[in-house]
Amino acid sequence: MKYKYTARNESGEVQAGVVEAASRDLAIKILQDNKLYILSLESAEKKGFLEGIFPFLRKAKTKDIMIFTRQLSTLVGAEVSISEALRTLHKQLTSPVLKDAVFDVYTDVDGGLYLSQALAKHENIFSEFFVNMIRSAEASGQLEETLNFLADYLERENQLRNKIRNAMIYPVFVVVVFVVVIAVVLTVVIPQLRSIFTETDVKLPWITKVLLSLGDIATSWGWIILIILAAIIYFAVRYFRSREGRAVWDELILGIPVVGELSKRIAITRFATATNVLMRGGIPIANSLEISGRVVTNNLYRRILDESADNIRKGGSISSSFAKYPEYFPPLVVQMISVGETSGKLEDLLDKISAFYNEEVQAAITGVVELIQPALIVFLGLFIGLFIAAVLIPIYNLAQVF
Repeated sequence: MKYKYTARNESGEVQAGVVEAASRDLAIKILQDNKLYILSLESAEKKGFLEGIFPFLRKAKTKDIMIFTRQLSTLVGAEVSISEALRTLHKQLTSPVLKDAVFDVYTDVDGGLYLSQALAKHENIFSEFFVNMIRSAEASGQLEETLNFLADYLERENQLRNKIRNAMIYPVFVVVVFVVVIAVVLTVVIPQLRSIFTETDVKLPWITKVLLSLGDIATSWGWIILIILAAIIYFAVRYFRSREGRAVWDELILGIPVVGELSKRIAITRFATATNVLMRGGIPIANSLEISGRVVTNNLYRRILDESADNIRKGGSISSSFAKYPEYFPPLVVQMISVGETSGKLEDLLDKISAFYNEEVQAAITGVVELIQPALIVFLGLFIGLFIAAVLIPIYNLAQVF
């Protein structure tokens, strides 16, 4: 593989070029053996086809970032310098994406940048929330404690995502199998039944006629239908990845029964947790709200939080801003924030909101899982019943004739 590098020689002159090596570590060794001080090193190879279509393939897993953060906190607590800690962790990392990013952070820190400045260059891995927390920790001298909190926060986020992902495995598997079964029935079973029913000239019920028509469409236009569906999915994904499409998607999600309520609770939990921590880290309320909007990720909540930040800068309050959106912030949240603003204990009240809604999210996810499974069973039962009726009724009619 080829790697582009920028480095300083022993005379202090900056050099840039390309080095070829079997791995990144070997490229580093080659440059260091040539007495070059590495400033940056990145792959000169073109990104894979899949990485071009799916940018998330170049993102590190939350679990890997959490482990890295926890280990960095431990090394900092052991009074190891940031530069040395990063260099040590770089050797131990197994995630290629995170390993490359940590190396760049290490070289930047070794070159004189603050840790927060070096992390900010990798926004696809280290979020704005993460970077701002490190920045506030550097100012307050509480880097170890902040890294520990970030590791705990990332661990909770990872657990939440895993719970949601695990809850969706069974429904997705059932739906995929269901679609495959329908395809086989329409393209293989139904055409064979048509020849039998046509030869006997038996009277067909409406459900059988519908299935026969769908079978004709599937066998005659199947590939065209698949191509059209693939095109629709492709352009839909592209649209919903755009700024306008993302806003539309977020609004649609919040409008879905059950799922929308779960999304709102997750957004409130993330808002309360992030704002609480940022404020405790010494970041002003208005800035904390803006950063929390990026953590929430939902565009509607982000817009509300940005509006609230502007309101605070004009002398307003968070509770008065949230009160305008009762469909997104329940009265309980508004009331608790109002009490916190009045008593001067906003951080404590945000902590309580975070804990309360975190429990609500866990209960809601469990409820959704318990609701999905019987709903799928009922749906599949209805389909199987209709299919059996479509086949057995004509056969029964045929038996009556003979």
